[in-house]
Amino acid sequence: MSTRQFKTFVKEWGLYCVTILLFILSRLFIWGPVTVQGHSMDPTLQNSEKLIMVHHTSIERFDIVVAEETDDSGEVTQIVKRIIGMPGDTVSYKNDVLTINGEVVEESYLEDYLTAFKADKLQSIYSYDTYFQELAKRSPSFTTDKDYQSEFTVSVPEGQYFLMGDDRIVSKDSRHVGTFSKDSIIGEVKVRYFPLNAIGTF
Repeated sequence: MSTRQFKTFVKEWGLYCVTILLFILSRLFIWGPVTVQGHSMDPTLQNSEKLIMVHHTSIERFDIVVAEETDDSGEVTQIVKRIIGMPGDTVSYKNDVLTINGEVVEESYLEDYLTAFKADKLQSIYSYDTYFQELAKRSPSFTTDKDYQSEFTVSVPEGQYFLMGDDRIVSKDSRHVGTFSKDSIIGEVKVRYFPLNAIGTF
């Protein structure tokens, strides 16, 4: 390729090539796509919705994050949950009231399902799944521990995070599998891009 041909190529395709390179690098190191699997974050996030997570952000209470979880077979999966307890926190629930380090904290994102639980124990909302209906019938409150106790306290170790799904009845989270290290939290959910009628930021 002659010098003139190279200059022509750079002029015509340089910006395009740089844009593609930046996109690839940002995809590798800055952000990534994730798909919601299941109903544990209902109604905030629905099954099969498409999200964008950002790596290397500071972690704050109530952020929605993507974490890596290793199951009994050793397979690593990505889960989407909400940060409830920060390192060193004492997290308590009593009859659906959250207390963190002795202070009552509102969970406004639970309002719709709390109301539905009080009305009919979510039987109408869970009409699509009889197993979920049975779980809700068995539960004395919307948020319980893994043993269906309405009152429980968790001390979050240093360097660890207590994660829960917004649909407390069906979510398998830190109540069942324990806390998550910072290294296991791989990104914070920032954008929902599908379905198109639900596009938005968090």
